[in-house]
Amino acid sequence: MSDFSPFSAPAASRAPQSVLFLCGMNSIRSPMAEVLARRALPRGVFIASAGVRAGERDPFVDAVLAEEGLSLDDRQPQSIDELPDTNFDLIITLSPEAHHRALDMTRTDAAEVEYWPMLDPTIVSGTRDQIMAAYRDVRERLASSIASRFGSDNKSATK
Repeated sequence: MSDFSPFSAPAASRAPQSVLFLCGMNSIRSPMAEVLARRALPRGVFIASAGVRAGERDPFVDAVLAEEGLSLDDRQPQSIDELPDTNFDLIITLSPEAHHRALDMTRTDAAEVEYWPMLDPTIVSGTRDQIMAAYRDVRERLASSIASRFGSDNKSATK
């Protein structure tokens, strides 16, 4: 899977007021992105995640987030239909299915949609170490994408 192209400076320099990370089941990629974005973005930015449908919480996500001192706490996977409000400035999709859903949702909305293709680590089999490596790769790709899109110093600039 190839990396996405770099973001333009004007888009990367401004933080939206609300961001939704959307993937297939809100079990791995989008909740991980939500937690990483909360660490990176200013407190005033509303950040949420959802899936096209709700899945089950994945213990490997908890493990790779804990390695970074992060946690999902008691958060459970939710579908886009369960969100009380779907008005976001920016929707970042992490899977093809989620991207199509976001484009359908935003036909009449002013939300910006960006596609950040991320490998689904559940397709990796092997030892626990090999599986953990796949989850770590997703975590690192998400963290890098968040830093590239929003800038690595957004949070400190607003404190």
